[in-house]
Order: sequence, then structure tokens, then C-alpha cells
Amino acid sequence: MRRAVCPGSFDPITNGHLDIIARASRLYDEVYVAVMINKSKKGLFEIDERIDLIRQVTAEYANVRVEAFHGLLVDFCKQRDIPAIVKGLRAVSDFDYELQMAQMNNGLTGVETLFVPTNPTYSFLSSSLVKEVAAWGGDVSHLVPPEVLDALTRRLRRD
Repeated sequence: MRRAVCPGSFDPITNGHLDIIARASRLYDEVYVAVMINKSKKGLFEIDERIDLIRQVTAEYANVRVEAFHGLLVDFCKQRDIPAIVKGLRAVSDFDYELQMAQMNNGLTGVETLFVPTNPTYSFLSSSLVKEVAAWGGDVSHLVPPEVLDALTRRLRRD
């Protein structure tokens, strides 16, 4: 079975993330979406909320699994026999950082990284940008799935 992982914080998941996950799901038998737990960062959504949202918006992909992880991504991969990491690249600036991570991960355990160019429609998109625009009342409905937009609207109204 061919397995891959799409890692990230997904706070929240965007249409750009979803595009990469969908494309990976067509290339691999099983795709894990690994939601990073970073205890030093306070996210807008709790880990369980992010996992629930990702499961909702990836429900149409029968081969996608969603799990939280904490620690080294290569350990997550080793524990699940995952030989490949799939990462979306938006710009050349992403490549510099991601190449270093790919080389480190490969050096540690032999896990390969596949870089997938982002759909040009989403080349500017990030979770941080979505949160900032939404917090100021901007329209992000074309940037996130409807379930995420609803959760984002509720969360920002509450805060």
C-alpha cells in the first residue's frame, strides 16, 4: 500500500490545503493528514476542532485519515510505515525552508518529500491571512470550505 502524509497546523484548513490533500489522495492509496500540535502556540481552533473540520471537508476522500501529531514528523511516518511527505509550495520562498526540512527528514529516516506546486488560484493563501482578513470582517468565503467559514464566523463572533 502506498502511503503519504500531508502535515500542517491547519488553523484553519483552507481551500489551498484541501487542493493539495485531494491531489495526494489521487496519487496514494492512503493519505494521512497530520495535524501538528505545537504547545507553545495558541491557535484559533483547538486540535480536536481542527481534526473535526478536516474530517468534514475531506469526507469525500475514502483514503484520507486525519490524526494529530506531536514531535518529529519522521517519527509519525515511521510509526505508520509512511515513506513520503507531500507538501504544497506557494512560492520560491516556501521552497528554501521546505528543502531544508526535506533534506533533514530524508537524512534522519529516509522519508522522501514530494513538492506539489500550489494551484495558482491559492498561491497567496495561508491560514494566517484567512484569520486576519476574517477578523477584520473581510469576505473569506472563496478561500475556505463552507464548514470552515461557519466555524470561523462563530469563533470570531465569540472572541
